[in-house]
Amino acid sequence: MEVAFGVLGPVAAWDGTGDTIALKGPRHRAVLARLLVARRRVVPVARLVEDLWAGQDEPPADAVGAVRTFVAALRRALEPERPPRSPARLLVTEGPGYALRAEPGAVDAWRFERAVTDAATLPVPDALNRLEEALSWWRGPAYADFGDEAWARAERSRLAELRLHAVERRAEAQLALGRAALAVPDLDAHVAEHPWREEAWRLLALALYRTGRQGDALAVLRRARTLLVDQLGADPGPTLRRLEADILDHAAHLDPGPHIDHPPSLAHAPHLTPVSDPSGPADRVWAEATAAYDRTVASGARARLESTVGLLRDLAVTGGDGLEAARRHRLAAITAARELGDPELTARVIGGYDVPAIWTRVDDPHQAADTVAAAEHTLAALPPDAQLTSRARLLATIALESRGTRSARGLQAARQAEEIARGLNGPALLAFALNGTFMQTFHRAGLAPQRDEIGAELVALSARHGMVTYEVLGHLVRLQSRSALADFTGADAHATAADRLADRHELPLVGVFTQWYRVLRLTATGSPHPAEVATAYQDAALRLDGAGMPGLERGLLPLALLCLRLRSGQPAQTDEHIDWGPYEPWARPLVLLARDRPTEARVALSSLPDPPRDLLFEALWCLAARAALTVGDRGTMERALTELTPAAAELAGAGSGLLTLGPVAQYLDSLAVALRGPR
Repeated sequence: MEVAFGVLGPVAAWDGTGDTIALKGPRHRAVLARLLVARRRVVPVARLVEDLWAGQDEPPADAVGAVRTFVAALRRALEPERPPRSPARLLVTEGPGYALRAEPGAVDAWRFERAVTDAATLPVPDALNRLEEALSWWRGPAYADFGDEAWARAERSRLAELRLHAVERRAEAQLALGRAALAVPDLDAHVAEHPWREEAWRLLALALYRTGRQGDALAVLRRARTLLVDQLGADPGPTLRRLEADILDHAAHLDPGPHIDHPPSLAHAPHLTPVSDPSGPADRVWAEATAAYDRTVASGARARLESTVGLLRDLAVTGGDGLEAARRHRLAAITAARELGDPELTARVIGGYDVPAIWTRVDDPHQAADTVAAAEHTLAALPPDAQLTSRARLLATIALESRGTRSARGLQAARQAEEIARGLNGPALLAFALNGTFMQTFHRAGLAPQRDEIGAELVALSARHGMVTYEVLGHLVRLQSRSALADFTGADAHATAADRLADRHELPLVGVFTQWYRVLRLTATGSPHPAEVATAYQDAALRLDGAGMPGLERGLLPLALLCLRLRSGQPAQTDEHIDWGPYEPWARPLVLLARDRPTEARVALSSLPDPPRDLLFEALWCLAARAALTVGDRGTMERALTELTPAAAELAGAGSGLLTLGPVAQYLDSLAVALRGPR
């Protein structure tokens, strides 16, 4: 069995069929990561102990034994078919320690290095393909699970630098192939994140110049000079200064021209000579259309802002870097529109970003608050004769970006937006407004039937009018609500429909939700062993890595595993390194109980806040109820009984489409019995 390892993101391992290998707890993963950092060299046991317990004054007394236990478990996971007592082939004992004898092609970081090196000697089209493929292997920061560990720091830094180099070499290849317009967006984001890289500024300025945007190219070079002076206290180097002079002089060597030969490789393409474009028709149309747009629509024109919002809307549904970039640039577009002092333009820029949203916790609360403030300010500034469509879109934006808060304004804005949309009879506007209404149906428990009606209307409306992304949203809403009502046959149908549309229309984020749903389906039916379900949850969590949805990702896997453990009669996880994310207050009392510290659990319950009004509202109340029942906290029991009663017919947490704690009715019965007992 060939085992593959991934460190370009969270540390992972896959067997010969591509299935994820379960690596147990954080210490097991840390041992594997530490051995991978060593690159086939031996790491003494004493060094492993020192590194694994670096944050403590002293390692535990049984640290060496613990390391050996971790290694034994890793060997079983990596070589499950190895006969008992036969020597390990992959994770070997040698001298005073251990080494991981992975093949050079078995580790994504090692393959990445080889690919970047190879690209320098390949013909430019082949080099571009190789770099594109290599960059696609990144699932997040290198060794993402161990960003704070000193032993990983140098390797993380080295790989991050190599990735930045690869991004710039990819842009260099795009320019050499005459695809300047395609290179601009990625380079723009690249310099925003890494403003000290002069090569990136040079490539961006040259790409802009090649697309006929001389003014923007010069502005970029001026921006580079300002940032370098302000942040590093250094003037730009001679390369940037020479490029600025060449742009002002319209130097002939900057322009594409048939007189320059095809460079044989990136190593021989210092001037990025463009050549014939071997890409497909779609790539050529995109490059030609964007280049024509850049030439025709003046830099700074208001039309550019509105066009940008349309592009960001499409970018957002790609997930990962696309979703993160869309969020970042969206706020910049809003700020730019507001600076122009035209409320109607600002309303179109804000309201044009009608990206369907299914998860009820925002990814960036500060950005959401800024967007709501901008929408409210623009709404107040609109002239009396402004289009009702603009008002409705601003209101729908307020409803969406206010999700999960306790403000009554979100629900009010959702109702107003939906009322205007129904009066105008515009299907796209109504779909946007219904999304806002959905996000505001969490002001109390037990509203799954209401959300199911919203989902049904979204599906029917979108199918009639060809609004694919909103049709997918409707199916996901119904998947969630049918799960809450324990109708898994109905939920299955909506998961299948959502996947079919996603495959046909290239919507990769949909698979994140449907894969998690199918694990929920396993745990709700109770047929597989809990260990199998836990593995399935860990596999599903890998889909979240790099998906660009921190509001969904953080703490979700530990919460799902906690729910699974509680349903199977096990105590909560007690590993101190678990990141519970936003769910920590509700997990803490159960973790303390699992550590046999009931007094501290009672104290934690006494300060427990009400859960956010979102898809996990009922689940978090059920966690609080379990802890309160154990320690006899009548106050928390009474609060939980009151809040959960409207959801008596639902499965706790299943409305998320991700996890469940079982029927709410069971918790209500237990609470009622306990509260009838002696005080």
